[in-house]
Amino acid sequence: MLHLDTGNTGFMLLCSSLVMLMTPGLAFFYGGLVGRKNVLAIMIQSFISLCWTTVVWYVCGYSLCFSGGAGGVIGNLDMAFLRHVNLMAPSPNDSIPLIVHVAYQMMFAIITPALITGAFAERMKFKTYVVFVMVWFTLVYLPVAHWVWGAGGWLRSLGALDFAGGTVVHITSGVSALVAALLIGKRLHYPSEEMRPHDLTMTLLGTGLLWFGWFGFNAGSALSAGKLSVVAFVATNTAPAAAALAWMFLEWWDRGEPNVLGAASGAVAGLVGITPAAGFVSPISAILIGFGAGALCYLAVVKLRPTLGYDDSLDTFGIHGVGGAWGALATGLFASRLVNETGNDGLFAGNPVQVAIQLAGVVATVVYAVLITFVVLKGLDVTMGLRVKEQAEEEGLDLSEHGELAYDPL
Repeated sequence: MLHLDTGNTGFMLLCSSLVMLMTPGLAFFYGGLVGRKNVLAIMIQSFISLCWTTVVWYVCGYSLCFSGGAGGVIGNLDMAFLRHVNLMAPSPNDSIPLIVHVAYQMMFAIITPALITGAFAERMKFKTYVVFVMVWFTLVYLPVAHWVWGAGGWLRSLGALDFAGGTVVHITSGVSALVAALLIGKRLHYPSEEMRPHDLTMTLLGTGLLWFGWFGFNAGSALSAGKLSVVAFVATNTAPAAAALAWMFLEWWDRGEPNVLGAASGAVAGLVGITPAAGFVSPISAILIGFGAGALCYLAVVKLRPTLGYDDSLDTFGIHGVGGAWGALATGLFASRLVNETGNDGLFAGNPVQVAIQLAGVVATVVYAVLITFVVLKGLDVTMGLRVKEQAEEEGLDLSEHGELAYDPL
């Protein structure tokens, strides 16, 4: 039965709005990183994810994530087309209406496919991307979200902890991005020509919007305005600050200069790393998780990618895949029931089993996302083609795919 709390309901509507802002924030973050002839093309991909995912979420997405299902693998269609969802139906927190929970979780679903676009920036066909978003979201995001958050989901039943989506959002998108980068191939002239961001001020604006919106992402996952949302809020500010410093100082030591893009990338890495742990760890643990995220993602982006030679254009795998995996495992290290009595203790609180459970969740998610993404992209390559023609890529996707320009020609 719904016991409406207007304060909690207002808080969750605010958090939903903040999470929605993250998708335009991502568009600005990515938009600044590409060349000036591909700005509109990368930004519209985030916008289309917002539109497509919203429709699919109401039609069947929420139901497949959060309705009961068989075997803990996927939900059912009991709430398809929002059947039984009304202003009086209680949500997982019975102080807010179910429709609020639907809207809040939708914002998570929207940004996840958009994250993948950083891997194939500047070279994927728009029509193929439009189909990819719908298919990938249905076959990858919805099942994994049910595993972790749905009633009876098998990872949830196993005891895996993911407060706000480290596994569901970041590992799925990060490893899928790596598969996409490998299948679609390198950008023209990469790596023989240096491909610098065209506008780092735009990227810094996107970083700020992402950081701001992330408070809704993590604090809102408490589903009420209370002690737990405060814990998550503080952790969400602490970890990216530590991660930005870790990345900046590592790069300063390694390359001889503090890089602006590095500091922004480090902040996002810290936000990714703290996401699964935000409601389970203390502020000091959040600092350690942030330092770890900044250092590990720096190594993945600056050392691993050039060594292996793949072209993950905007480092989606290096930041979201690596950062998400670290955050999930770090949750198993630092979680404490003193912070959240409804969670579990981690290794440093005397429960080493939690690390094994977190590792199982990471491995299962990686294997599943890699396999399904590979099959989906291979199928699309055969039927529609993944990549634009060389002349179109040379011309830039803004003009060749959309017939528009972000800026007047130089």
